[in-house]
Amino acid sequence: MDEVATNQTITKKPVIEIKDLNVVYNQGQSNEVRTLENINLEIFPEEYVIIFGPSGCGKSTLLYSISGLQKPSGGTVLVNGQNVNVLKNKEITEFHRSKIGMIFQSFYLINTLNILENVCLPKIFGGRTVKQVKDSAILLLERYGISGQAKKFPSELSGGEKQRTAVARALINNPDIILADEPVGNLDSKSSHLVMTIFKELNEIDKKTVILVTHDHNHLKFANKVVYMMDGKITRVELKEKQEFNAGSYIFKDGKLREDLIKSENLPADLELLMRSFKGMSSSRVGNLLMPFKAQQIFYHLFFSMTDDQINKTIKKVENYLYFKEGFDKFFNELDLPLEKGGAGWDKRIAKKFSEDVKSLVQTADKISFVDKPRSAEKLAEYINQHLELKLEDESKHSLAKVILDRLDNRIGQEEFQKLIDLPEKKHGLGFDKRLAEKISREIELLILLRY
Repeated sequence: MDEVATNQTITKKPVIEIKDLNVVYNQGQSNEVRTLENINLEIFPEEYVIIFGPSGCGKSTLLYSISGLQKPSGGTVLVNGQNVNVLKNKEITEFHRSKIGMIFQSFYLINTLNILENVCLPKIFGGRTVKQVKDSAILLLERYGISGQAKKFPSELSGGEKQRTAVARALINNPDIILADEPVGNLDSKSSHLVMTIFKELNEIDKKTVILVTHDHNHLKFANKVVYMMDGKITRVELKEKQEFNAGSYIFKDGKLREDLIKSENLPADLELLMRSFKGMSSSRVGNLLMPFKAQQIFYHLFFSMTDDQINKTIKKVENYLYFKEGFDKFFNELDLPLEKGGAGWDKRIAKKFSEDVKSLVQTADKISFVDKPRSAEKLAEYINQHLELKLEDESKHSLAKVILDRLDNRIGQEEFQKLIDLPEKKHGLGFDKRLAEKISREIELLILLRY
């Protein structure tokens, strides 16, 4: 195992020590599988460690071994000097409750509890009053911008909101170690960036030791230690200097706001609102808040000639249509009405195309049944075929439906879905070109979002 260091001297005692760790399934049998082989690794307090490698290389198994959820076939895992492999059920429960916080790709929120109750759950046996527990949970929800969702249930949240809830739940007992298994694998790029920024902040601001599993090389920039894995073995450990990610905004300079800009009457209202929230925040948090605003402005500038008033009224009318407050005819007609008459001021032809597209999306999303997912997958494949004018043969439509079913079952994330339909047929893919694969992937993700 090679180790590359960049002027980093570690003097602290390791918080996690892994010695000669082996995990073997069906040991001694003809179908024996060596998932981990002779793993040796030290992780120090306040490190941000990424365990990186392709699917099936053993990185998640290593994470579960650290958590005590995976019993080894040989070797030891010490966390703060404690051998987690010998802990009994009650002891491992207490270990999870007080020493580590775990975050998973599939969130694992309890659907029958609301968001506040999900976050409170790990703390209810800690001897605190209900009010104390709820107060702590509400502070975390406020920190991650989801306090307004406290009374909602997981099924009512977006993927990004679910993962932020999972982060809050993992932090409710204030553990020193955060373990995250592909935490953004099911999220879109915007939500993914937000969650990765949260982990960076937990490490740099809250001084947590973060250990994150990923197969996405774009995430490596966040870590100061990267553990590369292949075929159940650590092939290399790379130590890096932590990178600073500046906000890159004209309103934030040298860690302070330019106060003269706050009073400017020319700034959009939502930017002014953001600016008032910036005081006392780290540069990474400021940058995270600014990115959605910047992206929105670029989108509006390049793709629309409409005013902000027109766009905001249109968005509100789409909301009303989604909430069944307005029928389709009223929705279409009000897009065409002038602003002074309460409409959105659209051109009639554009309003007709836009409203019909919205109607088609909503009606298709309503056909998705999570009780009968195979049938839903077939319907979505047929919709994609007609909507994008693909002219697929029955066999190709059936293959597309099988991949859509994997996505509906949450066996794969958006990235894996797109790769599968982009891969050539000889590599067991569907053979769509990259642009078409991206278009199909975006359409399916939007339909799933609308169904929720």
